[in-house]
Amino acid sequence: MNRGPEPGHATSKPPFTQKQGQYLAFIHAYTLVLGRPPAEADLRRHFCVTPPSVHQMLITLEREQLIRRQPGIARSIQLLIDPSTLPPLLPSQRQSVKTAVQRSSPGGLVLR
Repeated sequence: MNRGPEPGHATSKPPFTQKQGQYLAFIHAYTLVLGRPPAEADLRRHFCVTPPSVHQMLITLEREQLIRRQPGIARSIQLLIDPSTLPPLLPSQRQSVKTAVQRSSPGGLVLR
């Protein structure tokens, strides 16, 4: 007999795409760390995209009822979904990830 998913077993697809999930995860992480939501410029810098691309993504997230914004108020983005459903935030494409630390001289470190 084929039953639906059992409690505690999430088998359904998230209500957002992979890219939308990254934007949502960034909004959540930024808000947690800095105590205020990101500006569109913060999203643009992190994702290395144009201002119209960020704006269109926010419009899409709002239309899908994943976020809410207050017109005319800067940094008013609010998540409307449970943060536990968000994917892990991936590093920005322009950020290099340090994989090893090597000492070059006493007291000096070289990151690689």
